[in-house]
Amino acid sequence: MKVLLVASAGGHLAQLIALDKFWKEHERTWATFELPEVKAALEGETIDWVYFPTTRNIPNAVRNLKVAWKTLRREKPDVVISTGAAVSVSFFAVAKLLKIRTVFIEAYDRITMPTMSARLCYPMSDLFVVQWEEQQKAFPESVNIGAIM
Repeated sequence: MKVLLVASAGGHLAQLIALDKFWKEHERTWATFELPEVKAALEGETIDWVYFPTTRNIPNAVRNLKVAWKTLRREKPDVVISTGAAVSVSFFAVAKLLKIRTVFIEAYDRITMPTMSARLCYPMSDLFVVQWEEQQKAFPESVNIGAIM
């Protein structure tokens, strides 16, 4: 299976990295921010850099749509997996257009109030994953896998 892993830096990326038992078994590409700490954490991995900031930044959202289009057309992944944040929306929109499956994992630290990226990606997700039972109130068709970290 070929996987595209999409995340903002920081906690979002840390949650995807924590799933290494899964993604190390597959051919993969990452889409994330070009920052020193990200380069260090993903050393040796194939990465497509996305524009930031992304939160409520329309010009970068448009730029990231272009990156998503280019990346998804080139890589042709079987699935796009994201933990957010805003960069996930561009990739999920393009993935849906290209009929590529999507998996969104809601942030561990957002127990009672959903993230904006989760609310936007929920209708575009083939599988929507939460880490707390309380998160299923906002996302009734989600699957609770428990804490990743």
